[in-house]
Amino acid sequence: MLPVVVVHGGAGHCPKERSESAKKGVCAAARAGYEVLRGGGGSMDAVVEAVTQLENNSLFNAGCGSVLNIKGDVEMDALVMDGQTLASGAVAAVRNIANPVQLSRLVMDKTSHVCLTAGGAQQFAESMGVPLVQQESLITDYARMRWRQNLAPEANPVECQMGKMGTVGAVAVDVHGNVASATSTGGILNKMEGRVGDTPCVGCGGYADNRVGAVSTTGYGEAIMKVTLARLILFHMEQGQSAEAASDSALAYMKSRVEGLGGVVTVDPQGHWAARFSSAQMCWAAAQEDVLHYGVYAGEHLTENITTPQ
Repeated sequence: MLPVVVVHGGAGHCPKERSESAKKGVCAAARAGYEVLRGGGGSMDAVVEAVTQLENNSLFNAGCGSVLNIKGDVEMDALVMDGQTLASGAVAAVRNIANPVQLSRLVMDKTSHVCLTAGGAQQFAESMGVPLVQQESLITDYARMRWRQNLAPEANPVECQMGKMGTVGAVAVDVHGNVASATSTGGILNKMEGRVGDTPCVGCGGYADNRVGAVSTTGYGEAIMKVTLARLILFHMEQGQSAEAASDSALAYMKSRVEGLGGVVTVDPQGHWAARFSSAQMCWAAAQEDVLHYGVYAGEHLTENITTPQ
């Protein structure tokens, strides 16, 4: 069963031509993470590599494809968590950083803190030799267009969030049975300056514990935080539910309790995995036993040999 990596490119709904490209993006990210695992790398290395790939793909709401806040700026959040030690690292409301997931890893590895925000996170990045990038390099024409549309008084940015694949993330189990989780996002469209969602919050945007499993979430952050979605899934798994059943149970609870839609990728330490969502779509891909699994729509589950050229 081991190793395995599962990635998501965000829950929501977008036109078919964009979803097809996003499908290719998550498949490439899963392949990259799987190569790390197949080469003997750890689960943390694999999820950071997979999410870095997605941050570097402008189709996704993370890194260079991030949505804009009300002022037209990019503010990004990210989280990593190591299931072996429960060590965690997160950044919130960061700007001028190409790969927030890598900065989160540095917070975990190089500080005694869990989360750094805004200017403090940037100062830390500079002290670690992380190159700063121009804000404009993180803003696409598509993001700018959607920002302008949502400045209209009658616009509903939360509903319009479904026009693009959202938050990205990955979970993995390595050959030693260690699990890890990583999640990264640009947040929600036209959010207030300084708004921080579920992504960098331990137990909400992600969680990893070798005794149970690992989860990365996507969806409307305010709803996810209210039910601590990632930890809720692992609670159900602790009660004996499978990764798939636990994911479905928690997503159903979030929908009924706070009218929230979203999606998750989940693994247990034995290598069982799930990619589940209550939204119209969620781009996902998994790599295990040299087979690539992927899909976008409910009930869609395609496979191909992992050695097939991209």
